[in-house]
Amino acid sequence: MRVWIDQDLCTGDGLCTDHCPEVFVLLEDGISYVRDQSGVASVPGGLAGMVTVPTRHESAVVAAALDCPGDCIFVEPDDADTRPAVDSEQR
Repeated sequence: MRVWIDQDLCTGDGLCTDHCPEVFVLLEDGISYVRDQSGVASVPGGLAGMVTVPTRHESAVVAAALDCPGDCIFVEPDDADTRPAVDSEQR
């Protein structure tokens, strides 16, 4: 699965970092971003701001998306992934 944040919708509450600090980070601008082993995806939103979620963190990332007050976390399945994605319509 992959995840990205729409920074225009982020409220900066930091709940995502509580759920999964390995994938989410709150930067000095008060907005959350996603990160992976190569660093923070600082290009806001969409494909350029998307990272692959390690399997061990998938449930925490989904929980963060569901609890996000700004509905700004978008989870996308990998091409080979048959599990459903989480989007704002499921919240």
